[in-house]
Amino acid sequence: MSSPNSLHGVNYAPPRSFGTVLKANLKETLFPDDPFHEFKNEKLSIRILKGIQYFVPICQWLPKYNLGLFKYDLLAGITIASLAIPQGISYAKLADLPPIIGLYSSFVPPLIYAIFGSSRHLAVGTVATCSLLIAETIQVKVKPQENMPLYLSLVYTATLVSGLVQTALGVLRLGFLVDFLSHSTITGFMGGTALIICLQQLKGILGLKHFTSHTDVVHVLSSVFEHRKEWTWQCVVVGVIFLTFLQLSRYVKKKKPNLFWVSAIAPIIVVVVGCLFAYLFNAEKHGIPIVGKLSKGINPPSLQLLNFSPEYISVAVKAGIITAMVSLAEGIAIGRSFSIMDNEQIDGNKEMIAIGLMNIVGSFTSCYLSTGPFSKTAVNHNAGCKSQMSNVVMSMCMLLTLLFLAPLFGYTPLVALAAIIMSAMLGLIDYEKAYHLYKTDKFDFLICMVAFFGVSFVSMDMGLMMSVGLALIRALLYVARPPTCKLGTITNTAFRDIEQYPGSNGTPGMLILKLGSPIYFPNSNYVRERILRWVRDEQSLANSKRNEIEYLLLDFGGVTSIDITGVETLFEVRRSLEAKSIKMILINPRLGVMEKLIVTRFIDVIGKESVFLTIEEAIETCRFSLKCSSQTKREDVEIA
Repeated sequence: MSSPNSLHGVNYAPPRSFGTVLKANLKETLFPDDPFHEFKNEKLSIRILKGIQYFVPICQWLPKYNLGLFKYDLLAGITIASLAIPQGISYAKLADLPPIIGLYSSFVPPLIYAIFGSSRHLAVGTVATCSLLIAETIQVKVKPQENMPLYLSLVYTATLVSGLVQTALGVLRLGFLVDFLSHSTITGFMGGTALIICLQQLKGILGLKHFTSHTDVVHVLSSVFEHRKEWTWQCVVVGVIFLTFLQLSRYVKKKKPNLFWVSAIAPIIVVVVGCLFAYLFNAEKHGIPIVGKLSKGINPPSLQLLNFSPEYISVAVKAGIITAMVSLAEGIAIGRSFSIMDNEQIDGNKEMIAIGLMNIVGSFTSCYLSTGPFSKTAVNHNAGCKSQMSNVVMSMCMLLTLLFLAPLFGYTPLVALAAIIMSAMLGLIDYEKAYHLYKTDKFDFLICMVAFFGVSFVSMDMGLMMSVGLALIRALLYVARPPTCKLGTITNTAFRDIEQYPGSNGTPGMLILKLGSPIYFPNSNYVRERILRWVRDEQSLANSKRNEIEYLLLDFGGVTSIDITGVETLFEVRRSLEAKSIKMILINPRLGVMEKLIVTRFIDVIGKESVFLTIEEAIETCRFSLKCSSQTKREDVEIA
């Protein structure tokens, strides 16, 4: 009499099915060790302290801070402050704001970031891209030349909206939304923005008094040549000298990175020299305009200036949402880049909360949108910063400037600010990256170019939306057309894609397919068609070799999830296979997928014995079944 583990006289030790292992490990699988078990057993005071340290990072690093670290942060803070003063004035003018607002925006936000920020490299300040975005969006409704108080109130309101959006994204852990701004989109957007900002600085370089409020290349160039009678050679000469000096300083930094401080202090040198030149030679009388009066002291809070009027709130909300996403993408990407250089990690959601809080507080204290600009962060890192204290030092330097030195910067020539902005923007047009995209991925290059030309020739928000839309179309194509492949054996235990490894061998009587994505409604029809097409092709090949397919093995290791439409698709595939006398085998379905298949009774239909942990175990079982089947057929023939 045959033993329980024999079939037709053949000894057989069946491999473990997935159902057996799932049942044996049900407790460990469904009830894993609680990662917070140790945390819950700690004293309440310790738990509260750890919670505060998590949400307020300064409580974590400040107790360990010492004088040895401070000397590095002091140098870094003073260095980035020397860069923040000219940039603050320049970018405020770019946003058509009073220059003093740019200085405020490098005073309050860095203090907030030092408390809540998790990156020790990120240096906070205004950025040219968001400055221009705010100006372009709000000026559709209000011109600063016509009503500066109303324009200023809408800028503060847009900054508040931006901060609220950023904080909400961080609290709700929706940081993945920023990832929709792909690297190609950001490259093209930054390049297009840099181009139009450079062209806009021709107003200052040429000394123009009248200029267009549009930002696209066509309108800007048309305005430059329409007002060519206003060009002044004095501004051109001074602008070219300043621009040449700034570019030479960048060249020195590129050739000798250890001389980074040359490029860092170049903008403040331009401002100081420009102020002395304007004061000593009375530049205004020679056709070189200056910034004008800057009052020293601290402005009163701007909370009462926020404007929520139904007539204007829509434009403030639009500006806030757009700049929130752009500034987050730039700030988090830059923070992560410099953290990786030092083998550190930062929490993107915590960074969103920190950036959001500093913009919320900034909107109450006469500041406009701030984030982590690349130029300041690079200088901060190269200057050897050790912690967020460098932002505090910069903030204190800005405070001293506001209290005592602000009136002196009123002599700054506008042409000097234009040269500073133009020099900074020339470094953002990344020709090498665009060429790299063209050589490696044509679709990414197309996304980049749509952003670049859309921003340059249409508008900043439209260019950004067109590029993001094209990137989403590409993502949807990946979702709707997931990869599937037929597996063959290279060795006894190695299964690889037969297209990638043409020398791999198939398994007689079986077709092994690997599915590499979730199965849900956008791609379920495609998955079904691909599986059945593989079966038809394999049957045609098998018929020519007289080797019929009896088992379809589906490797579900890459199927991370499945919805009801996907389950129905599996039912349909199973019915089609049943009509062809082919049995379906599932291999290594993930826990969430397995639970869905159990609840929908798909496992009951195909049988628990048809689910396995590995391809090898599934093949071993199928081979045994095929062997037993062929032996039974021979016995029937002999009996007949």
